[in-house]
Amino acid sequence: MTSNQWATLVSRKYVPWDAAGVEKIPPHEEEDMKAVIAQINEMQQRQYNKTRHCYGGTHARTQGIVKGRFVVPGDLPSHLKQSELFKEAGEYPVACRYSSEPGDPGLDDRIPQPRGFAMKIFNVNGEMFDAGQDYPTQDIEFNSTPAIELADTKTTREILDIRLMCGGDERELRDQLKKRSDYELQVSRDQVPNKHLESMRWYSQSAYRFGNYVMKYRLVPSTETQRKLAEETVKPENSDDILHLWLQNFHTTHDAEFLFEVQLLENLEEQPVEYAGTIWDEKKYPWQPVAELVIHKQDSWSYSRKAFWEDHIRLDPWHGLIALQPLGSSNRLRRVLYPASSALRRKMNARQEINIKTIGEIPG
Repeated sequence: MTSNQWATLVSRKYVPWDAAGVEKIPPHEEEDMKAVIAQINEMQQRQYNKTRHCYGGTHARTQGIVKGRFVVPGDLPSHLKQSELFKEAGEYPVACRYSSEPGDPGLDDRIPQPRGFAMKIFNVNGEMFDAGQDYPTQDIEFNSTPAIELADTKTTREILDIRLMCGGDERELRDQLKKRSDYELQVSRDQVPNKHLESMRWYSQSAYRFGNYVMKYRLVPSTETQRKLAEETVKPENSDDILHLWLQNFHTTHDAEFLFEVQLLENLEEQPVEYAGTIWDEKKYPWQPVAELVIHKQDSWSYSRKAFWEDHIRLDPWHGLIALQPLGSSNRLRRVLYPASSALRRKMNARQEINIKTIGEIPG
């Protein structure tokens, strides 16, 4: 950005993270949370009955796992030097997992669905939440769509109830969703571009504290090679694991680079925090770069890495800095849902959850 552009962004009035109205806990949210935990556990049980292995309620299909560097520059303007992670220049080891968002580990890659990306950043120093205070990591998760149809806890409970009732009957599912006022949002997940994972933009969907302010964040591919891959879409004649194969081929032969950008809260009416089904207008509220993710050439498909991550690691946005606190209904749900989902997986798979402290503990 030019100095004039930065000057304009520095002077804008950003909403403080603890301002009145940023978070509004609705009645019965705790009851809805308990119901969602039971629903996700039932979905996990159904998958276990098919595969005799328990997976997470979402993001069950691993597409690849890589290691890289998260680089924070030292010349950020004052309004972006937020939290211990972005306050000064730094370079951090990072482990990243690509996934498909649904909870079916056998989902055919030729079926268009949201995809996932997650980062575990190591050697992060600062005041941590209790759940991760003994582990110097910042967990960050992304989705390939900028808004999430499970937009708050109440909506999540209602939609999961419909999905469980309909099972695998897509026609019945559509009929039930048509009765809802948010039908277009609910079916948008089935209409996403099905393309090369390395060409995708990755979004937080929900809001997070950003030091003094509130942000959404995203990753944007920043090499010409990655951008050109957006033209490579999945076709019916491709294999059912084509996304994993494309990803492996790319990482074996190319470096990858992404810009990590934040979008700051300025208007609660137009940028709701409690409801994560609304896209924040990027023309009114521009994205601002604060870091870079660099992934050098490597094999993205390691059996040992995949097994270790799926069986032992829990990536959780509540494992990290207090200054980057997850905000809003969907994130409050994650705070109780993720540990419950993980506990069932460890019990049914007879595996121990391992909260790693260094990137070297991840094999491969």
